[in-house]
Amino acid sequence: MSHIANSHTADAERVALVKRALLSMQRYSWEQGVAAQALLESGDTELAFLLARDAVNRQDASGKLGVMNDGYSVTDSAANGEAVALAAQVTGDPLFVQGASSMLDWLLNHAPKTEEGILRHVIDKPQVWIDSFYMAPPFLAVSGYYEEAVKQIDGYRKLLWNPEAKLFSHIYDDEAKSFIRQAHWGVGNGWAAAGMIRVLASLPEAMTEERERIASYLQQSVDGSLAHLREDGLFHDVMDDPATFVETNAAQMVSYSIYRGVLLGVLDKDYIRFADQMRAAVHARVDESGLVQGSCAAPFFDRPGTAPESQAFFLLMESAASQYGETEGGSA
Repeated sequence: MSHIANSHTADAERVALVKRALLSMQRYSWEQGVAAQALLESGDTELAFLLARDAVNRQDASGKLGVMNDGYSVTDSAANGEAVALAAQVTGDPLFVQGASSMLDWLLNHAPKTEEGILRHVIDKPQVWIDSFYMAPPFLAVSGYYEEAVKQIDGYRKLLWNPEAKLFSHIYDDEAKSFIRQAHWGVGNGWAAAGMIRVLASLPEAMTEERERIASYLQQSVDGSLAHLREDGLFHDVMDDPATFVETNAAQMVSYSIYRGVLLGVLDKDYIRFADQMRAAVHARVDESGLVQGSCAAPFFDRPGTAPESQAFFLLMESAASQYGETEGGSA
């Protein structure tokens, strides 16, 4: 297998192995959604639409997509929304049209929210999780509900951002007005950065003020994360706690966000050297089966191992790096 050097060109063999492993692992609604997003960005639209069809086939009565024993979640299933909405637009198939509409109706009109209208993360608890940063706002934005997407980003930022640490905390209890988990989880900070990137990619240019505000959130998030980047190009599982294990997925999530941020013109090109450093570190952790090792491991996320979202973010990172390389004329 070839090794990454200074090129932004994707290693086709490694990408194929990582994708194969991803498809063997994805199960839950958010895993399927992030997998479909990765396939869309990689240009594998046909396969993404197959995942979208399955997500609609497993849509529950509430309108949540791809549910498989994870109906307790409020926002995770919305990660499938982008692929389903695009399939509806491209094919006109009523299956996809109704599937996207029902998912949207759940988020807008039925999902439990805080008093300020910010989506909670679990049905039966008044909790806001950083994971939701990525799951719901991008689908709202691609569906044309730009103001609602921005409202959610602003709300999550207000509740979860720690201005002293310059990092996001994980879980907030909206009734107790205190944190269930205040730790600055690396993957969680990756969810936030990548979620903001996906919203920025969909917001119309006319929303100048909102775009600039979210771009400032993104830069602060990236800067806060990079302050804890290890010399080996990786982060600890809790970014500012070196007693926690060295973790892989956060690095590729931040790397992806940097490549996309530079491509969108909301981050300076000086950040690319960090994206390259993290990308190289991640490549060194992909095994011969295409498994991204050392990730915050599914299903309990309490140890290093593998996870479908980590497989997907490898593909997202590679797609973004390749696109950046193309804009730079193939330069490294």
